[in-house]
Amino acid sequence: MTEEQEVFLKHIQKKGLKRTAQRDLILEVFLKTEGHMSGEDLYRLVREKDPTVGQTTVYRTVRLLTEAGLAREVRFGDGRAHYEHNYKHQHHDHMICSECGKIIEFYSPELEAIQDAMAAKHRFELTEHLLRMIGVCADCRKTASRKKPAASRAAAR
Repeated sequence: MTEEQEVFLKHIQKKGLKRTAQRDLILEVFLKTEGHMSGEDLYRLVREKDPTVGQTTVYRTVRLLTEAGLAREVRFGDGRAHYEHNYKHQHHDHMICSECGKIIEFYSPELEAIQDAMAAKHRFELTEHLLRMIGVCADCRKTASRKKPAASRAAAR
């Protein structure tokens, strides 16, 4: 049994729940999938392995994974909750492209220091923080700059 499986098992036992094959499968699929996934994404991946798993079971299990500290919920402004690995993963923040939805993870010790200084200045005890920066990625800016000359030529006619 992996360390993550042990953490999950202890958590569900503490909540008075039983270990089931479906919960095990959802945990396995979540742990094998890198990056950010919505509940719908995870449901689709789990159903590829076992079509009998219900959507409610997946969503309830994701909530248990989050409570256990194995998953972290993040929101990128698209109206959906996304989940990423949290257990023994270094903290990071996100830049989100408003054009294509690309998500860039980054870590900045300078930003962390500023946040800590602001919290100390206001005598605020940080327990966690989420930073998301929204803008336009380099690829989308390149694509837009290639389209502009064509659009300018068409307007000049």
